[in-house]
Amino acid sequence: MRKIDSKYQEKKRGKRNQLILGFILIFVMFFSVIGYSFQGIISNDNTLEEFNYNGFEFTEQNGFWILNKNNINFIFKYHPNEVPKINSELKNLNNYNGKPLYISSESIEAESEIYTNLFQSVERIQNACLKECDENLPIKTCEDNFIIIKEGDEKIVQDNNCVFITGKTEDLTKLADEFLFKILEIES
Repeated sequence: MRKIDSKYQEKKRGKRNQLILGFILIFVMFFSVIGYSFQGIISNDNTLEEFNYNGFEFTEQNGFWILNKNNINFIFKYHPNEVPKINSELKNLNNYNGKPLYISSESIEAESEIYTNLFQSVERIQNACLKECDENLPIKTCEDNFIIIKEGDEKIVQDNNCVFITGKTEDLTKLADEFLFKILEIES
């Protein structure tokens, strides 16, 4: 036989059950978030590939090479031994700090490599044209910080504040990384 409870006792039992259920849900949500955050740290494969180049420590993560320099993370598709060595004189990163950077590129991948690594140092990055162009983009000159990436003979050339990165289409990202290694003074 079931005992008859007053409405007060039923409300009290209902509130208690709701509190217990609430605490259980909070517990499950809290520990699922904690578990998810540790999922990337604790894995079956705890080996991170590291690569030292000229005293700079590169760490391979998710198919990219990460370099922490002056508490800023720089991310590259290739490490310095995978890019062609181009003999060129380039201004260092200080030339770009706090100034707008204009870019014209025939390679989205090379452009994104430049953008990913320089957006934290420059005022802004904007697409532009060196001379007339079909798109509705601003026309800039070599008085502005301007990077032009296009197909041509393999070279990286600084002309005033313009940098011309040219090479085979499939090598433009490697050449963009080589440019970055030089302006970050990872390579001389």
